[in-house]
Amino acid sequence: MPWFPIDAAEPTTLSTEATGLPLRLPAAAAGQIDSLPAEGLPPTPEGALAQLVILNENGTRGGDPAQYQRSYSTLSAPGGPGVETTGIYTLLAKFRESAGLANEANPPGLSVTYEVTHGLIKGTVDQGRYVVACVLGQMAFAYQGRTIVLGVGDCQALRRTGEVWRISPGPVPAYASNTWPGSADCVRAGYQAVIR
Repeated sequence: MPWFPIDAAEPTTLSTEATGLPLRLPAAAAGQIDSLPAEGLPPTPEGALAQLVILNENGTRGGDPAQYQRSYSTLSAPGGPGVETTGIYTLLAKFRESAGLANEANPPGLSVTYEVTHGLIKGTVDQGRYVVACVLGQMAFAYQGRTIVLGVGDCQALRRTGEVWRISPGPVPAYASNTWPGSADCVRAGYQAVIR
């Protein structure tokens, strides 16, 4: 993926350029929206992307790196890359450290949310059973009256194992481009809007 300077992740004007057709995300089976791995997602690239959305939106809730690590580990197949290889885990840990909250699980007044708005299917192999998918969304950190909102991306390799998608063993995909969702840089990175 293209590299962008850090300020590309900050709020900016939305682009009027066409981004291609939106990616329609399938829904997990009833009662599975918070489950890892989610059952009922189809064996399609969009199914893999939907699983990555569930991981990142649920794993980042509250901004605790340990929670994200648990979610990531639950979704990973044996031998999958460690959580420390992910940009989202690193971002959560750095935020906590810079705010002096590295050892506090649920500090009062802290709110961290992540909403995926865009996705990208980088590629598929093995008859569609292996997918490299990327998500991009807005991550908001609010603490002690200050709020920071950034465009944050994540790419993972997912493999269909039985009836579910899991983080796959093997090489770690290149880091996702962190751009403001819907910006000109977002379009240049190849992201497409997602529909749920």
